Amino acid sequence: MATPSIDIGIEAGARAEIASGVSRVLADSYSLYLKTHNFHWNVTGPMFNTLHAMFEEQYTELATAVDELAERIRALGERAPGSYSEYQQLTSIPEETGSPEAAVMIRQLREGHEAVARTAREAFALADQAHDEPTADLLTQRMQVHEKTAWMLRSMLE
Repeated sequence: MATPSIDIGIEAGARAEIASGVSRVLADSYSLYLKTHNFHWNVTGPMFNTLHAMFEEQYTELATAVDELAERIRALGERAPGSYSEYQQLTSIPEETGSPEAAVMIRQLREGHEAVARTAREAFALADQAHDEPTADLLTQRMQVHEKTAWMLRSMLE
């Protein structure tokens, strides 16, 4: 069965380029989700209760975000990446396999949120150029969340 054509006012090449950018945001977001969940499970120290709860709030928000990002990629007519190997190739977030001290966890998560904001900003430029307002709106919302979260994490380190 042939795939139906997509006529949403954005050329196929532009849709593919935008979806590629959103795929990088998805990979960064999923990688940050995994790191945040890891830290939620493994945080220790005097701020355990505060950080355990905060990390849960953050990974729960990221779980919703990855779904929205993947669905936008699909709406653009492209396949959403969905495997660890694909994410590893696309992400800018370094993996953490250990259990660092709480302050290091906070720093790594701040750096991760800043990285996702940068990646979203790059993808936003592609969406904006193609007048893809739904993608631009989604990416604007993601930048706002990641910049605010980075600020809050940064404030904990001061």
